[in-house]
Amino acid sequence: MSYARTSHRTARRLTLVTAASAIAVLLTAGPASAHVEVEAGKAQALAENVEISFDAESESDTAGVVKVRVVLPEGIAPADVTYGEGPKGWKFTAGDDGYTVGGPELKAGVNAEYSIVVKQLPDAKELTFKTLQTYSDDRVDRWIGLDEDGENPAPVLKLKAAAPGAKPVSPSPGASESASAAPTPEETEPSASPAARAEEKDDDGMSAGAWIGIGAAVVVVAGGALYLVRRRAGAQQ
Repeated sequence: MSYARTSHRTARRLTLVTAASAIAVLLTAGPASAHVEVEAGKAQALAENVEISFDAESESDTAGVVKVRVVLPEGIAPADVTYGEGPKGWKFTAGDDGYTVGGPELKAGVNAEYSIVVKQLPDAKELTFKTLQTYSDDRVDRWIGLDEDGENPAPVLKLKAAAPGAKPVSPSPGASESASAAPTPEETEPSASPAARAEEKDDDGMSAGAWIGIGAAVVVVAGGALYLVRRRAGAQQ
């Protein structure tokens, strides 16, 4: 067998091995390895007093998780959520649109595992729990949805169809109050002072002060032009 033919076969085998390795990498590639897992023993629409467990995987080898902030999906009010179990010393705090669990720093590499109890799940096919995971060094993992690279997925709980005859229960006292307590866009806008309002721009985007300045300049220019006209007229007489 010639040397050229042997070299050709060797090169061909290396090409096949490289291609196979590349295919294997592509097949195993996907969203980031770390993520937040969510599960429930009774994942069914309109189910009551459901315990939902979360497992926020740690991505740091040097800092521990100190806090997990969750935005609740539509149909679950913060007032209808209570704390189940969690890391020692961690506490549950309800917010306007979700809740926060946190406390003493966990060891680096240790996942933040905790659970909540929901008064009743909404009538939906799935629930998305957007999550912000904070470490002791202020690093934040944002598990809020797939980005352009297909990473950082928000945890999603799939629900079975509601049981026959299941109906929504009335919301807990204070649920509507919590929602109404959130500031509206109008309330968050700083009010203008009287002086600032006097300088409000007109439809052309210029302030009243600017228009006064322009008017004064026009008067000066017009006066100067009139003076020159009269002077020339006197010189010609």
